[in-house]
Amino acid sequence: MSIKPLIILPDPVLRQVSESVERVDADLRKLADDMLDTMYDAPGIGLAAIQVGEPRRLLVIDLAKEGEPPEPHVFINPEVLESSDQRSVYEEGCLSIPDYYAEVERPASVRVKYLDRDGKLQEMQAEGLMATCLQHEIDHLNGVLFIDHISKLKRDMVVRKFKKLAKDKVPGKMVG
Repeated sequence: MSIKPLIILPDPVLRQVSESVERVDADLRKLADDMLDTMYDAPGIGLAAIQVGEPRRLLVIDLAKEGEPPEPHVFINPEVLESSDQRSVYEEGCLSIPDYYAEVERPASVRVKYLDRDGKLQEMQAEGLMATCLQHEIDHLNGVLFIDHISKLKRDMVVRKFKKLAKDKVPGKMVG
């Protein structure tokens, strides 16, 4: 089942810090599977639970290219243990901020600990796009959006655009 991701404005839920997952069970695995379906349908390469209205520390990532077999990753309670001093720049976009992309500079590699979908403690040393994607999605869990990493001028332009879109929409929760 695919879940529609929330659009950034006017919904402040995307800015809240997600709570730790206390128990890895069938319901959590079902949520992760639904999030993967949503991410594939979008299409995207990463999705945090907060983006579908679930303020839990859960995210999914799949960097497989079109035509390649899926390589889904589920990260429960992910935590960055180390970040490299070396930096890299990727053009980032977000399912919660549709049709907007910007270059974002982040650490080139990170070491992350997390629980996998079976509740087993894992560590990953990630570089390149995986490192960027992990940092982007973990930011979501901490109430941070990729536009928080760009200049104030560019961020203000994006926020104005979405406020205008919000005014043009029917009142209520906006979904993308």
